[in-house]
Amino acid sequence: MTLTRRLFVASLAGASACLAADERQVYPSEAKRYADEATENAVVRLTDPSHQSWLPACYCRPISHKSDFLIYSSDRSGAIQAYRLDLKNGQSRVLAEAPELVTGSLTLGPDDREFAYLAGRSLFMGRSNGGRSREVYRLEEGFQFGAGFSLSDDGLVSAVVEEKPGVSRLRLITMRTGAAATIVESADPISDPQPRPKRAGLLYRRNDSLWVVNYDAAQNRKLQLAPGGIGTALWSADGRTVDYLNIPADRKQLNNLREFTPDTNEDQFVSATSQFAVFNRNGDTSVFVGASGSKASPYLLLLVRSVKRELPLCGHRASDPRLVTSFFSPNSQRVVFQSDRDGKMALYSIAVDRLVEETETAEP
Repeated sequence: MTLTRRLFVASLAGASACLAADERQVYPSEAKRYADEATENAVVRLTDPSHQSWLPACYCRPISHKSDFLIYSSDRSGAIQAYRLDLKNGQSRVLAEAPELVTGSLTLGPDDREFAYLAGRSLFMGRSNGGRSREVYRLEEGFQFGAGFSLSDDGLVSAVVEEKPGVSRLRLITMRTGAAATIVESADPISDPQPRPKRAGLLYRRNDSLWVVNYDAAQNRKLQLAPGGIGTALWSADGRTVDYLNIPADRKQLNNLREFTPDTNEDQFVSATSQFAVFNRNGDTSVFVGASGSKASPYLLLLVRSVKRELPLCGHRASDPRLVTSFFSPNSQRVVFQSDRDGKMALYSIAVDRLVEETETAEP
């Protein structure tokens, strides 16, 4: 009996300890600067392609308000772990040794001091300077995490998808207490939940359509978007509109960016693109960055909204352009992206300060 109890306690301690980062695990800079072969712009490869490194999902927030560090995941140690990369000296530090880390789930809290992530069957909050993580929530038996996790801009709640055979559900988690509520449940696949900035609502994907719902599960409705497929979809920073990639059924037509306003049901054309496969926006939605799906011109491009003009930044040369996740720094002066152009997924950075006006950084 005593031995069994000791083993049980030891197993709990081991499970907790594996989520505590060893602050001594600091890796030297792997940064390598090169001139892009297509544009001659200077690009910095931040991580070495001898191992894999990944940015989180496009609706998460990996870059700090001051643009001095970012969080990412990598298998450089042989297992996938969470890291903090210092954007000044290039060093990386282990933040969480989390078994079964979900690479796309890392996202910073509102004050940059904490970050949330999924690992195994749990949702955790960790410290962005290292240390032990706190388990916030654990899956119910029979369920597993589905595609997508995000944190509200105030850090008070998070949204997660859970699945079991025949059931997909959207759950809202209170980050302070771990209390969970089911907002939507469906036999159709649910994915990519995004809390609405400055409002108590969520955007999510259900099959091949976009839906919005309130935190109290009221007003759950499908958005009446333009005909065609739906690529990347993101809330604007003020939560007023949804920017999304429209993919026409007629492949002779160009993929285009559009803007939908849920409060008025208005859908507006923003700009045609050079066949964007994915995109992201800067803080005031004045500029977009997208990865072209054109095989002849596999570029990462800036799209200036006011003049509907594209500017090539560099070649992404990814095996699949849909994997080229990208982010603007909060002040819009730099773009960080991922690509497997050098064999394995690695992180890259390119300055855009000569092309994009600096935007205000919304610090807490």
